Amino acid sequence: MKFFRNLEQRPWPLLVATSFGLLILVGLVDYLTGFNISFSVFYLLAIGFAVWFVSRGFGFLLSVLSVISWLIGDFAAGARFPNLFVPAWNAVILLAFYFIVVWLLDKLRSLNRELESRVQQRSAALNREIAERERLEKELLDISEREQRQIGHDLHDNLGQHLTSIAMAAQVLREKLDAKSPPEAGDAARIVALVEDGIAMARELARGLSPVELEAEGLMSALQELAAGLSKWSKVACLFECEAPVLIADAATAMHLYRIAQEAVSNAVRHGKPRRIVISLDETRAGVTMSVEDDGTGLPENWQGGQGIGTRIMAHRAAIIGGTISIEPNLTGGTLVKCHLPVAPQA
Repeated sequence: MKFFRNLEQRPWPLLVATSFGLLILVGLVDYLTGFNISFSVFYLLAIGFAVWFVSRGFGFLLSVLSVISWLIGDFAAGARFPNLFVPAWNAVILLAFYFIVVWLLDKLRSLNRELESRVQQRSAALNREIAERERLEKELLDISEREQRQIGHDLHDNLGQHLTSIAMAAQVLREKLDAKSPPEAGDAARIVALVEDGIAMARELARGLSPVELEAEGLMSALQELAAGLSKWSKVACLFECEAPVLIADAATAMHLYRIAQEAVSNAVRHGKPRRIVISLDETRAGVTMSVEDDGTGLPENWQGGQGIGTRIMAHRAAIIGGTISIEPNLTGGTLVKCHLPVAPQA
């Protein structure tokens, strides 16, 4: 099929010349083999080429020329007939046969081109639908991230400040009660401690909802906090490695990379039971690479990529930002999750 498409793209004069060349070649062979061996069917090579790649009208013309060439070849080779009616009748029958073949080939060509046009239209419509679906999915994720960031900011700025005011008021009340030494002073102290715990919880929630700041170095800071937080609240030693600064100017790209790392770390802790997790970020001429490796139990023997919803979400996030993701066994044991952006986002 590719060969025929390439031929259809050739210049029209070249296709016409090729048709005539085939006609001359078949006519020459027909003459050399003599009139006892019929070569009339081989003229269809030139006729079919002319119809398919030039036009139906040119195919009719080549049919007439083929019949003439066939007659001249037979007469030149020494063919003798009792009267002129015999070669005339043979020529009419052969010409009618050629005309029928031309008509059938032209219809077949029209149907083929119509089918190709429909396939192209369907393919274009499908590509538009896929692009629109990807755009909507990206927009939904972006809206979700914006809403989470807004909630995180509200928790930090509004609820956090309100709880801080309550803690200060409770601290003043505690100091007043301590001065009078009533038994309620201890209750006031416990209230202050509970409010301070609430402030810490609100800040952690805000940081989880909006972990990446808008600055270019926000991703590095967020991954550092992710590693530090995991090491603080669990028995897993989590490290963040970044030999040189990797600046991601696009906030959406940085957020998707962070969420991929967050999901990879969460999967490692839940399923791999690791003692150590390393999050690394690196930038080269080939792009930006972020990896999460652990020393846990590794992938199950019957594991296949894309089984879990978390894995599918990571792959989808990577595709949205134009990257690729791989999940494979780590050479030193455990699992290695690697996300690569072919072109490094400019800071």
